[in-house]
Amino acid sequence: MPSRLKVKVKLPARVAYKSMNRVQKQEHLAQANRHIAELAVQILRQRGIVKHALDTGQRSEMAESLLDALEGSLRILEKHRIFLLSCGALPPGDAVTGRSWSRRNGNGAS
Repeated sequence: MPSRLKVKVKLPARVAYKSMNRVQKQEHLAQANRHIAELAVQILRQRGIVKHALDTGQRSEMAESLLDALEGSLRILEKHRIFLLSCGALPPGDAVTGRSWSRRNGNGAS
């Protein structure tokens, strides 16, 4: 008897995300928000390190390179958050009201 092959098919992100339930989407969005907040703190610390290096005449190339990388990562995570919202994830505080972030700020349809 021939064995059955199991083939894993990677779905495009939008298709895979649409298959998640509301709670999973909210958890994913909350995780993205946490990562963005943590990265923002790291960026502030790194800016302080760069400033200190510049103020004290030390070399700052490596510190500035890391700062650039952190800021690039933040931009990518922010784009990912926008993607999550475009796929129907509501910010965690909106789970009860069902209102989207853009509606709360007057930018969306009612």
